[in-house]
Amino acid sequence: MVSAGPNLSVERLRILREFADRGTVGAVAAALSMTPSAVSQQLKVLTREAGVTLLEPSGRRVRLTDAGHALVVRADEVLAALDRAVAEMAHYRGSPRGQVRVAVFPSGGALLLPHVLPAMAGSGVEIVAGDEDVPPTRTPRLLADYDIVLTHRDERAAPVSGPRIGSRVLMREPIDVLVAPGHPLAGKSAVTPAELAEEAWLSVRGGFPVDDVLRSIATVTGVAPRIVQRLNDFRMIETLVAAGYGVALMPRYAVTHTGLSQLRLSGVRAARMYDLVTRPRADTRPAIAAVLDSFETAARRITAEPPPAAPGQ
Repeated sequence: MVSAGPNLSVERLRILREFADRGTVGAVAAALSMTPSAVSQQLKVLTREAGVTLLEPSGRRVRLTDAGHALVVRADEVLAALDRAVAEMAHYRGSPRGQVRVAVFPSGGALLLPHVLPAMAGSGVEIVAGDEDVPPTRTPRLLADYDIVLTHRDERAAPVSGPRIGSRVLMREPIDVLVAPGHPLAGKSAVTPAELAEEAWLSVRGGFPVDDVLRSIATVTGVAPRIVQRLNDFRMIETLVAAGYGVALMPRYAVTHTGLSQLRLSGVRAARMYDLVTRPRADTRPAIAAVLDSFETAARRITAEPPPAAPGQ
């Protein structure tokens, strides 16, 4: 029988949040440099402090109960309030300052970090970036290790959401059709899905925005795309398109190969959205707010630039 205690330990609330983020006691232990038995013991003590059952058996593991999930949401609020208190004290010392961990998908990082990192240089805020090439559905897991996650999604898909997630739209990037210089469509400014029905495609793995657009083309034409390769590295895709191995869908600002033709896609909503994902109210910390503002400034600068002209125009 669990009895309610007078206090909830902040450090044990952190452990509970780590468990919600990572899913297993072993993963929490590895992240916090603890032993699994120590993690289990701390969670048991927290259960006594809360006065309700927070974990229940699930096969050979344990999972959060409804009460456990509810306490994690409150733990987020408590820990965010403590972070704000630390940030406010830093403000009086002339902040923002501190380290901000940022996850970026590779092509988005290549586009934005060259603007963001110089802007934050000398500000007292240190950005520690990591490249994470995962579908949008896996974004929440990254918040266990990062303060900010730059993610992308098809523009028709809803942003990542949840009671423990804050999300803001950063920018929209059109997705174009990329063809080799000698291709029959090269030099056109736009192309319809019907004109692409018989093409060989170089695409990305499923679950990413570019593949979502390719499936939309299939819906419009009624023809399943003939995908000859699935690669997540855009530089490799560009090289294969240039060598004549197929055509590809490519985010507009990701194209670096100057000899290829970029064609606007008519008749299909073809774009990916960039989102910045954090914990709720994370932007009340001055260092995180400064990094978010820097990303938004960079996005405005990039999207204000005129789109590249098709060869021959």
